[in-house]
Amino acid sequence: MTDPHRMPGATHLECTGTGEEVESEQLIGLSAAGKPLFARYDLDAIRNGFQMADVACRRADLWRYAEVLPVRDPAMRVALGEGWTPLLESTRTADRLGVARVWIKDEGQNPTGSFKARGLGLAVSRALELGAEALALPSAGNAGSAAAAYGAAAGLPVHVVVPSDTPAPILEEMQALGAHVQLLDGLISDCGKVVKQGVEEHGWWDLSTLKEPYRVEGKKTMGYELVEQLGGRLPNAIIYPTGGGTGLIGMWKAFDEMEALGWIGSERPKMFTVQAAGCAPMVRAWEQGEEHAEMWQGAETYASGLRVPGAVGDFLILRALRASGGGAAAVPDHLMAEWVAKLGKDTGIFAAPEGGATAAAVPMLMEQGLISPEDEVVLFNTGSGLKYVGMTPID
Repeated sequence: MTDPHRMPGATHLECTGTGEEVESEQLIGLSAAGKPLFARYDLDAIRNGFQMADVACRRADLWRYAEVLPVRDPAMRVALGEGWTPLLESTRTADRLGVARVWIKDEGQNPTGSFKARGLGLAVSRALELGAEALALPSAGNAGSAAAAYGAAAGLPVHVVVPSDTPAPILEEMQALGAHVQLLDGLISDCGKVVKQGVEEHGWWDLSTLKEPYRVEGKKTMGYELVEQLGGRLPNAIIYPTGGGTGLIGMWKAFDEMEALGWIGSERPKMFTVQAAGCAPMVRAWEQGEEHAEMWQGAETYASGLRVPGAVGDFLILRALRASGGGAAAVPDHLMAEWVAKLGKDTGIFAAPEGGATAAAVPMLMEQGLISPEDEVVLFNTGSGLKYVGMTPID
């Protein structure tokens, strides 16, 4: 007998490079071509019973979108209240920036204070469902905290490798949540090499950005929420701080799904990547018209989430920027800090430096003619400023 509460889950996984279809019911990382895998769903089958009106009165977290999430057994959902974060309009910020309207999606109100809760909540839930026994990832900070939290809730050990200059509040948080934390003098890319060794030697399951298929599924729910919270429409522009880029990639995937489901039409917002001036591989690749981003040498910024010198999903980010008519901007640390203060004064939100960077990028993008004074803009504040107390901008 079929369990009426059991979700259909993904029909299969698909290589983002070759389109090859892969069985979904297995622990799997990258595709045979070395590219990220996307979960695919039978959207036609769920369309009639999965409209905005159907989810309107559901639980106020990302599991309201269960039909387009990969976890089949509701008992395997490791939930801490992730998702359904506020979308707050700020007329003062709009006036300050010179655009028609500004909303701030405040991801700092997620568990462990950042947007990483969405992706790691899904990745840990799916790893639990598929039989993983120990989890590991390299992190610039907030992903490690989220992995530690969801691993603890799931009863799975978590190994995190982070740069030694990761903000102290984040290190304390990971340790308090029971993670095994290893500090390394280097960048997240160096940490990734240590995790790879642990995976090979100890059988840990690797939750690195886009190296498994399900973190992006959690992040895509930001796109579903935007459409719901804006009453079934999209803004003109989305400005997103980009390290590994899973959130931007996930939202772009969500918009395609929502079009197939009949939630929206073919319209899309302009997608903008914001990076730190001291670590801007995606900005450089976009400006040079490249399909892939070369590794950034000598990465420096106090916004630890932006100190990512290379991204596995670089080609997916660049595709979304170009297909949407968007673009990219690099923001120096001192401007991030200035805009953290301006946003705080305007909105009552203590933004992370990455959130400050999104606001700081708007005048740059307007100067390039990529954003107009008539545009309605969503800024993503991806974390709480409390996580960065004591950190000094690098100039």
